[in-house]
Formats: sequence, structure tokens, C-alpha cells
Amino acid sequence: MAEALSKVPDVEIDPDGKFKYILVRLKVKDGEASKDIVRGTKSAEYHNHIFEKVNPAMEALGLECVCLGGGKIEHNSQEKKIHVFGESTAFGKADHAMTVEKLKPVFKDYEITWSDDKK
Repeated sequence: MAEALSKVPDVEIDPDGKFKYILVRLKVKDGEASKDIVRGTKSAEYHNHIFEKVNPAMEALGLECVCLGGGKIEHNSQEKKIHVFGESTAFGKADHAMTVEKLKPVFKDYEITWSDDKK
């Protein structure tokens, strides 16, 4: 079952724009293994819309999802900058520092920052 975790990408976010994101902890059912993933998209009007897509896909792999919080990501691929900020009304504020640590290996040559600003 732990191999199911390794098949799930750590990060899936839109290539550009300002959009909502959530930080999700995946756990192997009846197991100890877990990992945190970042998901964000402009198509989500609310944070729970992202979770509603992620959760069934992960359950199909035999994984449980717990949303650790949310916020917003501003992604500028031309300038190679990502800024993480804000919070989710439904899930509360994600640990933006943890989110940034997840983004760094995927966006190696980017400047990635975070703040507790709401906007």
C-alpha cells in the first residue's frame, strides 16, 4: 500500500495565475505511512472544490485524505516566482512554510516565498 503513496505527485498546481490551494495529508488505510501533498487550481471557486476532486481519487488508491488547511498561491512562471499566502474559510490556514518546502523540489529554479497576509 505504501507504493500507492509514491505514485501520487507531491505537487499539482496551475502553471500561472492566482488561485486557491489546499495542503492534504494522505495516509495508507490501516497503516503508518503518510505524506503531504499540495493541490491548487484556478478552476476551484472554493477550497472544498479542490478537496472534493482529490478525495475520491485518493480513496480509489486506498488512501485516506485529511485537509490540513488552505490558502492561495500566486504563480508567475515567466518571472519564476511563487508566493503562498492567505487562508481557507472551510479548512483554516495551511502551514505555508510546509507548502513552500513541498514546492521547492518541483520548482527548483524559482523564487518561492510565503506570508500570513490575507490578500
